[in-house]
Amino acid sequence: MDTSTASSLWDELIGTQPDPDLWVVLATMGAALAIVVPHTLWRVSRNAITIAHEGGHGLVALLTGRTLTGIRLHSDTSGLTVSKGKPYGIGMILTASAGYTAPPLLGLGGAALLAAGRITLLLWLATALLVAMLVMIRNAYGALTVVLTGGTFVVVSWLAGPQVQAAFAYAVVWFLLLGGVRPAFELQAKRARGGAGDSDADQLSRLTHVPAGLWLFLFHAVSLCSLIGGGRWLLEV
Repeated sequence: MDTSTASSLWDELIGTQPDPDLWVVLATMGAALAIVVPHTLWRVSRNAITIAHEGGHGLVALLTGRTLTGIRLHSDTSGLTVSKGKPYGIGMILTASAGYTAPPLLGLGGAALLAAGRITLLLWLATALLVAMLVMIRNAYGALTVVLTGGTFVVVSWLAGPQVQAAFAYAVVWFLLLGGVRPAFELQAKRARGGAGDSDADQLSRLTHVPAGLWLFLFHAVSLCSLIGGGRWLLEV
């Protein structure tokens, strides 16, 4: 790669791209709702939320000084992130709390980038995060899921035109914001039936002696506030 090509790629990465028309923003919101609300489609699309959920655990584990040993993604849309370190303390608490909060917060960050016109930067950052996560995947289904997701980002980033890239980026961010809300309600329903005794909220309760219901409230607050804030940014085109 010569200097001029590298410079061109850098300019594209840090530069801004034009906002899509309002109808595109609304259409991508509708598309995201269409794969989040119906249970049949959600059973498939929830895999992407699980990637963000487990990726959140893994990233925060690394940032807090824990040793990340592996991530597994399962076909029932559950996942497992394993890290080594003290089984208590702030690092463990932050790691455990990062799962349910990661998808909506990633959506909020993505909405901020799109509001600033950084469509290309968002796509490349997402691709880089998926590549980094792939290194830590420890099962075949998880690897396949991350490769397919990352491959989609690569194809759109390199081969699609600006309008398709913009529509794809907005659809992804809407999906993270809307899809980030549903898991906390699903967890609440499971706990109401006496299930999910080893959920993130229950683990956090054992770590902090704070009732699991309050941690569940935190998950709700983060996801709903992210949806409201991110949605406002996305609609200001």
